[in-house]
Amino acid sequence: MLRASLRQVSAALKEGRVAPTELCQRCLALIKSTKFLNAYITVAEETAMKQAEESEERYKRGQPLGILDGIPIAVKDNFNTVGIETTCASNMLKGYISPYNATVVQKLLDQGAVLLGKTNLDEFAMGSGSTDGVFGPVRNPWSYSKQYKEKSGPKSHPEDEESNWVITGGSSGGSAAAVAAFTCFAALGSDTGGSTRNPAAHCGVVGLKPTYGLISRHGLIPLVNSMDVPGILTRCVDDAAVLLGSLAGHDPKDSTTIQDDFMPFELLNLADVSKLSIGIPKEYHAPGLSSEILALWSKAADLFKNAGAKVVEVSLPHTPYSIVCYHVLCTAEVASNMARFDGLEYGHRSDMKDSTESLYAATRREGFNDVVRGRILSGNYFLLKQNYEKYFVKAQKVRRLIANDFVKVFRSGVDILLTPTTLRDAAPYTEFIQEDNRTRSAQDDILTQAANMAGLPAISVPTALSERGLPVGLQFIGRSFQEKQLLTVAKWFEKQVQFPLIQLEEVKRHDSDVFQHQKSASFS
Repeated sequence: MLRASLRQVSAALKEGRVAPTELCQRCLALIKSTKFLNAYITVAEETAMKQAEESEERYKRGQPLGILDGIPIAVKDNFNTVGIETTCASNMLKGYISPYNATVVQKLLDQGAVLLGKTNLDEFAMGSGSTDGVFGPVRNPWSYSKQYKEKSGPKSHPEDEESNWVITGGSSGGSAAAVAAFTCFAALGSDTGGSTRNPAAHCGVVGLKPTYGLISRHGLIPLVNSMDVPGILTRCVDDAAVLLGSLAGHDPKDSTTIQDDFMPFELLNLADVSKLSIGIPKEYHAPGLSSEILALWSKAADLFKNAGAKVVEVSLPHTPYSIVCYHVLCTAEVASNMARFDGLEYGHRSDMKDSTESLYAATRREGFNDVVRGRILSGNYFLLKQNYEKYFVKAQKVRRLIANDFVKVFRSGVDILLTPTTLRDAAPYTEFIQEDNRTRSAQDDILTQAANMAGLPAISVPTALSERGLPVGLQFIGRSFQEKQLLTVAKWFEKQVQFPLIQLEEVKRHDSDVFQHQKSASFS
């Protein structure tokens, strides 16, 4: 039952084949047995069971609130939640409990979803590996799959196996791992430069970044206001469409959301792709793209071509400048957003009391890690009076050119763009941490962040296993607010590739000292 789709589970709940409380208990048990993945920061066991009991009563009365009633979900720990700690994986917000729910969280609860807990991430969502939060790195469930272990070969020492695990990608790695390990049926992430699609590709799940403004950002602790989008992580495209239908629409608390009502849709099976035009952007053949992913990308293009679709090479000429442009705009907005954490109103406060200035400085030194402090410093440099025109304004102009590239391609008749999501499959943790966060983010977001700067919808679909037995995803980018077309095409592709189900070996008892230097998931 835990491997079923949302619609299948919803049907089982309606027919009484499984009870919401039983479903919740199974998920909570699996969270405990996979604690070594470090996917969750906080597990709200009591709250979840109470919500499941309320759902069960509604089903007994024959009055479920909808398709999500009784469905266990998880939420990235940078969305505000009433009664459950919201930390952003940072010392700055340890112990912080928000007085209100993020709009997306409230919408899920209003439809009867059961909130299991908050998932792990890079501190304040700044990273591409889910390795830089204060609660330690997230482990990719595929590290413990039969597929990966068979390909990685026998290990002579237990410590070799212990160091052989691979990253989830980031920054929504906890949410991706939670879905991939069957501990929940769907999870919320956030996507600023690829933070939902990147871990989705590495963990073999579907990662959807909707059009900017389609889903409310209210209650999502901001990283880059002009690019942040709540992301959706599920095990199939149909489930992503269900979540989107539940979350999209105008929110009076977020002025950037669309004014029109959003009509939820059910995805149909696309029988004929002959009227589709699929664009292959040549600039996405980026430096560092593995030959394996390049071959898979080409094979996917042939799949559409052989089915009758028109496949054309297109150019997005300003793409090579996008990662530099993204870095300038991202850090500038980070510097602005992080200014609120000063030790006065909420969050961590230093004991330094010599002066207000020393309190500010000490609080931020103690509360933020090196990654966050580094981005704040970079952003403030770009925003200095003597640098503002030279860097920030110029980056805004380049952003407009990047967005216009997409407009021109779509106006030429192209319906959907097909690209890789990542340059390679998931890196071993020991290899990943050899480079600093900034370098890694610049590499790992290179294929995803342009969609954020243009505000376009994009989805990563698990496509195949690499030679190492790890998931590889491909990305589809659509026109603004054309999620239905994007998801319909993604569903057709998903059906063609038949991505294999993860074969998680029986969960072994991991030594208690695996994460002795970290805080493991807490049960509240």
